[in-house]
Amino acid sequence: MIVCLLSIYEYAKENSGPLKPGVQTVEGTVKTVIGPVYDKFHDVLFEILKFVDRKVDESFSELDSRMPSFVKQASSQAQAMASEVQRAGVVDTAKIITRTVYTKYGPTIKELYCKYEPVVEQYAVSAWRTLNCLPLFPQVAHIVVPVAAYWSEKYNQVVYYSGEKGYAMASYLPLIPIDKIAKVFEERGTRLAASNNGDSTPTQ
Repeated sequence: MIVCLLSIYEYAKENSGPLKPGVQTVEGTVKTVIGPVYDKFHDVLFEILKFVDRKVDESFSELDSRMPSFVKQASSQAQAMASEVQRAGVVDTAKIITRTVYTKYGPTIKELYCKYEPVVEQYAVSAWRTLNCLPLFPQVAHIVVPVAAYWSEKYNQVVYYSGEKGYAMASYLPLIPIDKIAKVFEERGTRLAASNNGDSTPTQ
């Protein structure tokens, strides 16, 4: 939803013609109003990532500490075997599996993304053209979409910063391709305008 709104906003702003200064004024006002709120709460997502990372580590540590108590109930031979497996393999294996799942399925997800991305772009542009024909839609977009664009940029910053700090959860969060979305809509809009100009016939 955020990506769609952001795409619409970027396209609308670049093709607003004489209205572009007004759009930029609204965008500046939104940033002025939202900025203090972000300054107060921008650490929330980052703290959530830290919390989840910490809980995962605590879970592995708890598993590591509790496993011997269960193993002691078995026979001495089974206890020795289970203790060895637990000490040398269970906790480390669990961590390895977590990393392996991402390593194994990450490329598949990326392949699917690359495969269907052009289709999504096509539908997004088509949806933009349809919505742009609705009454009052441009006015609503000028108010709502700047907020989505602003928070999308801040979201990308938080995810990037979390990844730089080494938090594993950040690697599962996708970045919003703001520049690419704007470029796609700009190119599609230019081709559409050229097509319309080519199809029009001069009046006598």
